[in-house]
Amino acid sequence: VSSSWPIRVSECVSMARLAVGAVGLAAPVFVFPGAAPRSSQLRGNSAVQERASQGGSTCSTLGLAAAGSTAVFAAAARRNKSSKLVRNFFGDSPASTGFDPAKQLGVQDPIGFWDPLGLSADKDEATFKRRRAVEIKHGRIAMYATIGYIVPEYYKFPGFLSPSLGIKFSDVPNGLAALSKLPVLGGAQIIAFCGLIETTGFFQASSTTDGRGPREGQFAMKDSTETSEPGNYGVGFPNFIGKVEDPEARKSKLSAELANGRLAMMAIIGMFFQDGLTGSAWGDWSLYTASPLRAEEKAEEKAPPPPPFDPRLEVGVLPPLDYFDPAGFCKVGDEEGFRNLRAAEIKHGRVAMMAALGAAVQHYAQFPGFEEVPTGIGAVTTAPGTYGFAALFLISGVLELALWTEDSSKEPGNFGDPLSLGQYDIDMRNKELNNGRFAMFAAVGIILAELYTGKDGIDQIGLDTPTL
Repeated sequence: VSSSWPIRVSECVSMARLAVGAVGLAAPVFVFPGAAPRSSQLRGNSAVQERASQGGSTCSTLGLAAAGSTAVFAAAARRNKSSKLVRNFFGDSPASTGFDPAKQLGVQDPIGFWDPLGLSADKDEATFKRRRAVEIKHGRIAMYATIGYIVPEYYKFPGFLSPSLGIKFSDVPNGLAALSKLPVLGGAQIIAFCGLIETTGFFQASSTTDGRGPREGQFAMKDSTETSEPGNYGVGFPNFIGKVEDPEARKSKLSAELANGRLAMMAIIGMFFQDGLTGSAWGDWSLYTASPLRAEEKAEEKAPPPPPFDPRLEVGVLPPLDYFDPAGFCKVGDEEGFRNLRAAEIKHGRVAMMAALGAAVQHYAQFPGFEEVPTGIGAVTTAPGTYGFAALFLISGVLELALWTEDSSKEPGNFGDPLSLGQYDIDMRNKELNNGRFAMFAAVGIILAELYTGKDGIDQIGLDTPTL
């Protein structure tokens, strides 16, 4: 041994004995499940001693062996820690190495053993039996429920369901809607009967744990068949026609019960969904208009969009000019723009009709106090006519901004029918537009003629009629 490695051979051998001895002790403890310790692992001490006695170089080899054994020890410990299963949901016994869920009833073609979530990976027999009892119980209820959905479509009991309430069996609809007709006391009786059967195990104390399962807390109770054969109440359930004595026939019938129960659970859930979505126990899926499967169908059946707005089809298109818009103000599809123009046309037409009428009437009649006011446009610039014009301007502004406002839900210019005349129909609207258009030309003509001749509207046409 060189001076840089001041370790004697005897010390090296002692270290080897400790390291390999630790490997020899640890190997059988951390063997993975299903693996047996090899003889070489059990005979590790003598082999190392022989190699250690050969010289100092062997010490390095033993150091590597000790490090390798430590790595194996740590890996086995991690494997043992990570593979620990924490299942045992409601189970009261540790996992049994002799119990295999994959060999129990219910493992059937075409799926075989199906446990994608690994709920039975811990192989806890008590937990498995609890789940199997629950599965059987739910399957039996689902089979009765499925039959109960079908039978009322063809037959219902005669007589009264509730004589005191006057409800007959024939009055009860099928499916979920039957709950709306069920009397409160009738529902309480059903719940009480189910509870009685649940807590007594069909009164079969000899076939179950005295008819009752052991308590779980203050209110919960295990099924009375969990500790023996799940679902076996000793009454030939669900047909109550006696027990099946032949072992092979019994196994076949129990497997069929599990398979049919699973199918019934899926079936009754499907019936519930169909009932809830279509409103009937055997409802037509065409009634379920919200189905996403009909999205493409709805897109195809969607009503075509309405044609674009066409001003040529509105009121006011009258002979002899019919539709007259030489400047092209009204565009096809621009309903909002048309409504604004139509509202302005109606307002100007109404004002023009009042103005043309006033230009003629004031030649013959004037308000008291206005006798000296000229009978024409000069009235606007001559007091007290100026004051009257200012008052009319203010009143018009109030009516325009506060009372006579446009409503998009009504026709343009429709401010109601305060006198309840009921005359605002298409014919009256056409007449109003026609007369308004004529009045605008008339009012403008009266004003221009007076500016040119200095005469009011009546004098312009040569009617020399004395004033009133």
